[in-house]
Amino acid sequence: MLKTFLAALAFGLALWLGAGLLIEGLFAPRTVRGERIEVGGRKMRLVCAGPAKSERPTVWLEAGAFGFSADFGDLQAALAARGLRVCAYDRAGLGYSDPGPRPRDSQAVVDDAVRLMDAAGVTGPVILLGHSMGGQHVRLLATQHPDRVAGLVLVDATTPEAVEIPLVARFVRVFGRLSQAVAGANSVGLAKPLFFLGDRIGLADAGAVREKQAMFVSGRHARNAADEAAHWLDGAAHARAAGGLPPSLPVAVVTAGPAPENGAGVWAQAQAAPARASEAGAYAAVREAGHATILSHAHNAAIVAAVERMAAAAR
Repeated sequence: MLKTFLAALAFGLALWLGAGLLIEGLFAPRTVRGERIEVGGRKMRLVCAGPAKSERPTVWLEAGAFGFSADFGDLQAALAARGLRVCAYDRAGLGYSDPGPRPRDSQAVVDDAVRLMDAAGVTGPVILLGHSMGGQHVRLLATQHPDRVAGLVLVDATTPEAVEIPLVARFVRVFGRLSQAVAGANSVGLAKPLFFLGDRIGLADAGAVREKQAMFVSGRHARNAADEAAHWLDGAAHARAAGGLPPSLPVAVVTAGPAPENGAGVWAQAQAAPARASEAGAYAAVREAGHATILSHAHNAAIVAAVERMAAAAR
């Protein structure tokens, strides 16, 4: 009886893995948007949209945990339609970028971003936009390289100070352990039949959707994303040690869900704090949006407005 059960289990697993490989083979992207640029002997994927030259600052996008440039497919289209130059990239080992040296903490991310900007000719101060964990990375970049930054937009983002809240720190540790489990499952192909669940944002850009689906089941992407998650608290400590943002730096915060004054708790208060500390700060809450869907064409209007406000302040 045990042999029968094990044989059935093995047969079912083989079918599951086979179905996943078939789906991935049929629907994985045949072409990849953007370009791969050499940075220190390896290549990183960069996707830019909008006019090559503009009087307004370029918008530089930083994705959250497990995210990459495809997360911003709809937002890039919306910003480019307003005449803004906007660039998104894949961090080392994520999406279509080569792996980089470890540990993959916020300092490593910032160092790569600066090198990629230089290699791509993204000169002049930029508007940094960070979603989720990406908020921590752009905070460190802004404090270490203030001459490169014209303004900051934080989209439902974490801050280095927020992880000092016990509940948030506990979440980060649990998230890190879950990330390792996801990486293990993806590495042996168990997630591949779930290919079509990869876009939780609700993107309209077909190319970005396919890329999201492909990376959702990728073992390589998951392993490198899990390494980033494992160093979340270390990165937050680095960002805090680098100091706070200057009050003169324009900062906009856009969050998903209710605004702090409408009943949101200590987490939303922490998210809003950078805008309230800025002399040219702005805050908006998108009540109907979720943490991921706030980037979609259905909910990103407040983000677009925040970017345009930062561009005007930068002038």
